[in-house]
Amino acid sequence: MTDYVDGYCERVAPGLWGEPLNSLSNLAFLVAAVLVWRLARGGRTGRLLAALIGLVFVAGSVFHLLATRWAAVADSGAILAFVLVYAVVFAREYWSRRWGWVAAPGFLALTAVTTVLGGGLYLAPLIGLFAFAALLALKRDAAWTHFAVAGAVFALSLSLRALDRDVCDYVPAGTHFLWHLLNGLVLYLVSRAAIRT
Repeated sequence: MTDYVDGYCERVAPGLWGEPLNSLSNLAFLVAAVLVWRLARGGRTGRLLAALIGLVFVAGSVFHLLATRWAAVADSGAILAFVLVYAVVFAREYWSRRWGWVAAPGFLALTAVTTVLGGGLYLAPLIGLFAFAALLALKRDAAWTHFAVAGAVFALSLSLRALDRDVCDYVPAGTHFLWHLLNGLVLYLVSRAAIRT
């Protein structure tokens, strides 16, 4: 678990500051967490989402600073925690409290299926964002646009993440730092949508 991980263009050697852009761009999550915390105005749902975004910031920062397997697991775990909690929040806030209990296991199952089929951990959240938008559009809830925009931004973000290793020869810093910047925006958008209810 302490093995060195070299998964991004920017990292060319072990060391604490081997990925300066990837490390610094994690600040997008901290900014999102602070903004969501302030929007929450003491509300439990908003504060919970803000805390989870803060956890994504901490875990992602540790991973890009240390580049070890355990830090990679912590990073992915923090993201998964946000996604699963958000699935429950969405079900409870936009549908009914009684549906909240099936949201996390259902989303976890979708994540497992998409991962086994080769879509990785992030295909399920992309599907989820567009599914949330479609469900809300069918209900004629104006919030559908928040999820459609978040889905579009996440699709771009996911594309940039996938391109990172392919552009190393042309863009030595890679594109992973853009994944962080755009995902900070995505987490802010979906959290803001949940707080407004």
